[in-house]
Amino acid sequence: MVWAGAAVYLLMVGLLVGGAPRASGTVHGAGALLAASLLAGAVRRAPLPALGLALLGSTAVVVGPPTSAHESPAAAYQGEFLSYLAVDVVLGFVVATRARRPAVVAVAVSFAVQLLVTGLFAHGDNLTVNGLIALLAMAASCTAGLLARERREHAAALRTQEVAEAVTAERLRIARELHDMVAHSIGIIAIQAGVGSRVIRTQPAEAREALSAIEATSRETLSGLRRTLVSLRQADRGAAAVAPLPGLADIERLAAATADAGVRVEVRHSGDQRPLPADIDLSAYRIVQEALTNVVRHAGTGQCRVTIDHGDEELSVEITDDGRGGTGNGSGHGFGLIGMRERVALLGGHLSAGPRPEGGFRVTARLPLPARVGVAR
Repeated sequence: MVWAGAAVYLLMVGLLVGGAPRASGTVHGAGALLAASLLAGAVRRAPLPALGLALLGSTAVVVGPPTSAHESPAAAYQGEFLSYLAVDVVLGFVVATRARRPAVVAVAVSFAVQLLVTGLFAHGDNLTVNGLIALLAMAASCTAGLLARERREHAAALRTQEVAEAVTAERLRIARELHDMVAHSIGIIAIQAGVGSRVIRTQPAEAREALSAIEATSRETLSGLRRTLVSLRQADRGAAAVAPLPGLADIERLAAATADAGVRVEVRHSGDQRPLPADIDLSAYRIVQEALTNVVRHAGTGQCRVTIDHGDEELSVEITDDGRGGTGNGSGHGFGLIGMRERVALLGGHLSAGPRPEGGFRVTARLPLPARVGVAR
């Protein structure tokens, strides 16, 4: 179908070339310009061959028909200009879509042919003016093609940047999830393993409890890892359902697991407890989980307190302990505080973490809440 249009174009050019000699150059040029519309399909599929056909047809129309004796030089040049106008349009498309080297060759060939034909068939003093007009028309088409190319390349670069940023954000999200989930469990397992190894001969009952805690924590961690991997492998949201993500409703279970590691956790709730958006609920849970992990690993204390305040406009989570405290920037806690700050920043909240004047360490996260949510997660 594409090349059928090209064949019809050549047929139309043949009719124009063999037409009545009394027709003016303007009529021949307009006919060539209209006939070039038949090359639209070929221009999309094969711009360079289409440019060659347009250049051949336009040149044949300009050179072929005999000039009427009564035709003015201006009318003759109008025919030349209209004939090559289609070539300039195709040339602009070539510049916009083809590689740089083929585009430069196409521009050079088109300019040479038009300059040669204009020079041979211009009338008297019109040679310079006609050549200048043809050059300006070609420059305009090439400029339009270059602008279209730059716009397309800029859009492609933006899409590439967006994809890269999305990939980076997803990698950071996965890293935070894995760190918050694994670090807490591994910390508890390490402590329980140490306790079990010390009392396995003198206190077998406590050793069995430590081993039971290690088994339960390991199974829970394995379940969380499996849930994460399954969610990553899901091709779409309609895939098989997985276990729900943890939230503030699971804080008591988290506190119990932390107590098995030797740190008793006192949980306090205040305000109007209500269903929260999934991202806020999960982030609040992960912040508490990471803070408790740091207490177990670094504080050197046997107790801490978790305060959760459900305000009208924000959710406040505070974890305090009376242990050894720590550095204000949290550099000694690896990526834990970094992950917490990233979570809070993504939700537009505020996180503060540092030693307390009276001793110990405090982590406070304030997460803004949307309007009252009546639908549970």
